[in-house]
Amino acid sequence: MAVYTIAITGASGAPYGIRVLESLIKGGHHVYLAITGDGLHILNDETGLMLKGSEAEIQFTLEKHLAAKEGQLRYFSEDNMYAPIASGSAKVDGMVVIPCSMKALSSIANGFASNLIERAADVTIKEKRKLIIVPRETPLSTIHLRNLLALSETGCHIIPAMPAFYHHPKKLQDMIDFLAGRVLDALGVENDLSPRWGA
Repeated sequence: MAVYTIAITGASGAPYGIRVLESLIKGGHHVYLAITGDGLHILNDETGLMLKGSEAEIQFTLEKHLAAKEGQLRYFSEDNMYAPIASGSAKVDGMVVIPCSMKALSSIANGFASNLIERAADVTIKEKRKLIIVPRETPLSTIHLRNLLALSETGCHIIPAMPAFYHHPKKLQDMIDFLAGRVLDALGVENDLSPRWGA
């Protein structure tokens, strides 16, 4: 199975990140996970999932929550620059920043690798691996758009958190699944989270 890095930053939209994470774990993939301090707070606000304590404690909580197999999930705090994903020598098939705050977007677009998530994204870009950015902000300023363009020009996939309605969502989870499914599609991960157009 493949190995992916998932990063959750301090923007609204934590349920998107959790849904992608759940799908990858359920699919048997291995995941490196990093969450910013603000991301941890928003995750609790938006999903009720409380993650606190050391890296090992947070990893244990997540393994139970996701029913992950031993060794399938590795969690690192945002200030752990000794994590494997801080180096291009770590074998990773792709990375998703979901949701991506405008602060993280700016840092990644300008190579300002001040924490693990920014460094891991920087590594992903320099190693020419797949990087998917899921920005969550509205409205977007000219500065935000320039940063998104800069990343798009490097080959990054930009998948804004914009749910569609052609699949006639009946509940909030349907809208979350739609976006998570599009992200998994971009990663090349098979999924059936949402109905496909014309199917």
